[in-house]
Amino acid sequence: MHDLKRILGYLKPYKKELIITLLLVVVETFFELIIPFLMKDIIDIGIEQGNIREVMIIGMEIIGCAIISLVTGHFYSRYNAKLVTHFSYHLREEAFKKIQDFSFSNLDHFHTTSLITRVTNDVMIMQNTLAGGLRPLTRSPMMLLMGIGLSFIMAPQIAWIFICFVPILAIILFFIVRTVAPQYSVMQQNLDNLNGVVRENVTAIRTVKSYVREDYEEEKFDKANKKVMDTTKFTFRIAQLNQPSFQFVMYGVTVAILYFGSKLVNKGDLAVGTLSALLSYILQVVNSLMMFSNVFLLVNRSFASSKRLCEIFDEQPDIKSNGSALEIVESGKIDFNHVYFKYKAGTGEYVLSDIDLHIKAGESIGILGGTGSSKSTLVSLISRLYDVTEGSIFIDDKNIKDFDLVNLRDSISIVLQNNVLFSGSIRENLLWGDPNASDEEILNACHIACVDEFLDRLSGGLDYDLGQGGVNVSGGQKQRLCIARALLKKPKVIIFDDSTSACDMETERKIMRGIRSLKNVTNIVIGQRITSVMDADRIIILDDGKIVNIGNHDELLKNSSIYKELYDAQLGGVLDGSNAK
Repeated sequence: MHDLKRILGYLKPYKKELIITLLLVVVETFFELIIPFLMKDIIDIGIEQGNIREVMIIGMEIIGCAIISLVTGHFYSRYNAKLVTHFSYHLREEAFKKIQDFSFSNLDHFHTTSLITRVTNDVMIMQNTLAGGLRPLTRSPMMLLMGIGLSFIMAPQIAWIFICFVPILAIILFFIVRTVAPQYSVMQQNLDNLNGVVRENVTAIRTVKSYVREDYEEEKFDKANKKVMDTTKFTFRIAQLNQPSFQFVMYGVTVAILYFGSKLVNKGDLAVGTLSALLSYILQVVNSLMMFSNVFLLVNRSFASSKRLCEIFDEQPDIKSNGSALEIVESGKIDFNHVYFKYKAGTGEYVLSDIDLHIKAGESIGILGGTGSSKSTLVSLISRLYDVTEGSIFIDDKNIKDFDLVNLRDSISIVLQNNVLFSGSIRENLLWGDPNASDEEILNACHIACVDEFLDRLSGGLDYDLGQGGVNVSGGQKQRLCIARALLKKPKVIIFDDSTSACDMETERKIMRGIRSLKNVTNIVIGQRITSVMDADRIIILDDGKIVNIGNHDELLKNSSIYKELYDAQLGGVLDGSNAK
């Protein structure tokens, strides 16, 4: 309940619309309840006594009540639509903003598909709860109290029947809710799993087809889909018992009112019009209670969704901007001072141990190491994608935690192993690096990244549509476009995480020469190939999260067995000074 209150707290900016909406429901309900009371007088005073004038007067009053109820209902719909749509918009926006503040370690706490489901489906459930629940939650208590109250005013000798049947309705609702409520959390979890299967399949569809595993994927999808179906079927089957149960009670009340009421009419203790009004109140009260019970089930479903949304809002970003916005990276000098790192504090071994490394401004650094040697982890610490566990990192002799995160990351370009392009043209993707870049600057970055070698072959050039995720360019072309995008940031530090692996060796050497020709830019290159790093000023050899060797190409050939083995394996050990023939 606490989580639901928190989520409904996002209605505060729309308090005016909420108050107007509730008032309109109250007015609408009041005039609806007056109509049966007036109908009683038409029958008892007008029709039975043959008083046509009274029939006309009361009839006009009923028409007036109906018109007022209609108008207020119309305006309720308008204000409710505005309230609900703005609420869901605001809720989605806040959830998405919160996710943008997450560090990598925060994102590790959630599955990607779960976050998508929470921002879309769970917000939609909250929207539907508000849209479908606000009116019945206001009308039902009012209908119940006024209906029973007016019934006692008109015919206290028979109105007790209402009181007898209300506990029966409450017991039925209790057992339905107790069974159904826990299933809504299971439904959302199963929906997360289903979305995960779909996302994984669509993302890896080329691999699925190349291995002819469509049948396996269909079986996996069917299994996840069946879980959603079975849970939903069971939940809705129990929930749907609500309506027939309430109808059964309603007809039971009707029969009881008619039975006891007809006896009183025959004795002359009850007017026919009063009995008719009582039957109208039965329909209104029980129908309102039926709607209330449906809303109650909907609210119970919203408990699960509100909890899932609050889990996003409660997740505290591990990395915050603690520094001053005035601090900017000026030269790109980097110092690792005895840095230790593990992904979860207090558990497991250190991923990086005692990293003591000092990189000069404008220096070219290469990093080599086997799979799992934590090369990517090392460079991700520079831009605070993760924070160090122990030790410290300095840029320009200032602790990176003293920089504003925006300024720090804006001064560092990273081209990651997994190259990501977005839907749109080449130009739109490159402008991520600098939204104000001119065509001349774009083309210059394309030249350094060797994009110009294939750009003129694409229809439209810079305006060529890449499709979703750059599906219509090759892996090597995608890597070069990501490098050009990084260059447009005009960074002080540029990091390549095995980002030329899909390029041929000649193209790779050309790109590296272009990068290292940039003045006043510190460049760090992680590579699996010797050719990626052999021209660097210094090469760092990582093994099991530790620095085991540092030196240039010639020094490492003499002093590092790991480097020598890699060199011999990749280039055949043919030496000519410091270069391979």
